[in-house]
Amino acid sequence: MPLAALRRAARHSVSGLPREFWWLWTSTLVNRLGAFVATFMALYLTLDRGYSASYAGLVASLHGLGGVVSSLGAGVMTDRLGRRPTLLIAQASTALSVALLGFMHDPVAIAAVAFLVGMASNASRPAVQAMMADIVRPEDRVRAFSLNYWAINLGFAVSSAGAGFIAEYSYLAGFLLEAGMTMVCAIVVFVKLPESRPEPTAKEAAESVGLGTVLRDGRFMSVVGLSFLVALIFQQGSVGLPVAMGKAGFTPADYGMAIAVNGVLIVALQIPVTRFIEHRDPRRLLVVSSLLAGYGFGLTAFAGSVGVFALTVCVWTLAEIVNAPTQTGLVVRLSPVHGRGRYQGMYTLSWAVAALTAPLMSGFVIDRLGAEWLWGMCALIGTGAALGYGVLMRRLPVEQPVAKAHMEAAEPEVRTA
Repeated sequence: MPLAALRRAARHSVSGLPREFWWLWTSTLVNRLGAFVATFMALYLTLDRGYSASYAGLVASLHGLGGVVSSLGAGVMTDRLGRRPTLLIAQASTALSVALLGFMHDPVAIAAVAFLVGMASNASRPAVQAMMADIVRPEDRVRAFSLNYWAINLGFAVSSAGAGFIAEYSYLAGFLLEAGMTMVCAIVVFVKLPESRPEPTAKEAAESVGLGTVLRDGRFMSVVGLSFLVALIFQQGSVGLPVAMGKAGFTPADYGMAIAVNGVLIVALQIPVTRFIEHRDPRRLLVVSSLLAGYGFGLTAFAGSVGVFALTVCVWTLAEIVNAPTQTGLVVRLSPVHGRGRYQGMYTLSWAVAALTAPLMSGFVIDRLGAEWLWGMCALIGTGAALGYGVLMRRLPVEQPVAKAHMEAAEPEVRTA
């Protein structure tokens, strides 16, 4: 592609988005640049503290459980207190708990604080997604969510490389650096981001949205269930794949080379792919991405070299690039304006539960049946998710009147943000 065409594509990708979005995007990027705990927790506990792998797994599970617990609570806070206060509380709490974790030595204390870190770090997600839906025009939301997802992966890729050097010097320095960068995010939110929660109309105020309302929304809960299935597949990249490669005689360095393709492709392709898909039929995109995810992992059963493993990573990474912004856009479309926090919290819960379930699933299947069965199950789950999206979206036309009403309600929010 000529350089001029690349420049035009880049300008198109970033043009037309409000200033508040870019401050929120910057906060996301800075937060992910400081991601140390999630990357090196297991190594910190086993190599630096001398604990067993089983204990490290328990701490990781408690960290994930904290995220499950906070998903719904943060969604309620986002609607009741507002997006800005929830972000401030979540990010400040994350900074304090991460710093505290670095000074813990007792195993019970480490486990308890890791649970708090999981709660605090996951609590910002419903608020971020709801705020983006508030301040970005409906026709730009897929692009905005894609740019935010790109920032997450760019920040994680850079932090993963830098965190390795920091860990060689001092794990405590890594904890304190993450705490400091997260506090910077909290300050950015406080100084630069106004509250974006829309004032409910008289009709909306009379029709209050509670968690019961979300649970009774069968169409939305179907999306949450399908999201859980897709998330269960994607989680295998970090839980099932390294175990299977290790059992097949590959080294950690081999796994690192294969999985690095995921981050490189997301950083390189997320923006151009989003430009290609942002105005296309979301039903087809979700069906295709589910199939690519399932069969991308399914092809892993035939991998016998690092190169082939890397090719399978390419397949399911493309699914991830397409699925992430499309799925998040669908969640916003199905959410009432005055209940976005609770709906986003429930959606976030599907990924948090998948993060808890995937390690149990992959370990059991690999130990009892073999890795080939795990990859076959991924293909079946992806097929089931694709069929589910096909049926659901057939009953949900792209130009549905309800969705149009949501879009109209969102327009004044953009002008006042």
